[in-house]
Amino acid sequence: MNNSLHLKPAGKAIFQDRYTKKAGELLTPWEEGVKGEVAIMGAPLSKSSISHSGALFAPDVIRKCLQSYTTYSIEQDEDYRDMTFVDFGDVLMHPTSIVESQNRIYESVKTVVDTGAAPFTIVLGGDHSISTSSIEAFAESKGKIGVIQFDAHHDLRNVEDGGPTNGTPFRRLLERGVIDGENLVQIGIRDYSNSRTYYEYAVEQGVTVHTMKDVREKGMSTLIDEAIQWLEDKVDLIYLSVDMDVLDQAFAPGCPAIGPGGMDSYTLMDAVYTASKHPKVQAMDIVEIDPTLDIRDMTSRIAAHLLLKVLNSVPALVPGTTRNISNQQE
Repeated sequence: MNNSLHLKPAGKAIFQDRYTKKAGELLTPWEEGVKGEVAIMGAPLSKSSISHSGALFAPDVIRKCLQSYTTYSIEQDEDYRDMTFVDFGDVLMHPTSIVESQNRIYESVKTVVDTGAAPFTIVLGGDHSISTSSIEAFAESKGKIGVIQFDAHHDLRNVEDGGPTNGTPFRRLLERGVIDGENLVQIGIRDYSNSRTYYEYAVEQGVTVHTMKDVREKGMSTLIDEAIQWLEDKVDLIYLSVDMDVLDQAFAPGCPAIGPGGMDSYTLMDAVYTASKHPKVQAMDIVEIDPTLDIRDMTSRIAAHLLLKVLNSVPALVPGTTRNISNQQE
């Protein structure tokens, strides 16, 4: 039996094309001395979600979806087969304590950042509550943080009514003084998805708020350029926080808080690609995907593409060339 040419280990009996490398093959488990272009880690916390959520399953599904795509970008005519996602694995959540789980995320993100394994770090949620912990860790390691938040919601809810839920991450960051309101730019805020009170709080704090109407009328490229120009001289690092419910429900059925009137997938992917070309953009989280609600992993597949868009644009030399991706002209 062991001599059979056709029997493979369970899960390994998969067709392979000799000329094709799958993006999932770029995932390399971290060990001392391993370096790459992008570090990734999972923060599988969704007990802090206001609504029912299986977002804790998202990190593994997003990794799995990378195997559906190749390392070759036909739009850039570049093959990224020699680049590396340094995979730090997932944070072990506390079985009952949300606060302890959030503390573990903070400690783990700081550990990942301090290794210096990659110039760019991506945290895979989990619900949006994980962003507080992640951004706090970056602030301690890197200094003053600016945030570009892609989201249908402000996520500025009060903490008194429900504790540190996925509706409160940026309220907690502002109240703790981790970020300044003027250094938070929200893009994609959607109609009938927020209360007047939290919009007024955002304005009082100096938060820049761009609605989906702004996205349609001004264009995403303009909004990203304005956000980068607004933040680049004020902060030491720019952090992208991508709540996948910024997407229209047609594109992201796997989000707990789906709704109409949202962004299309290409607009979001292009926004992340454009933003992450700037050398101060060095971190991102992707949150609010519930694979148990998704259809054929549609939402997780977009998240996998966001990972590849970052890989294509981080300030690192493209293998085999002398051109810097961060200076690449479209």
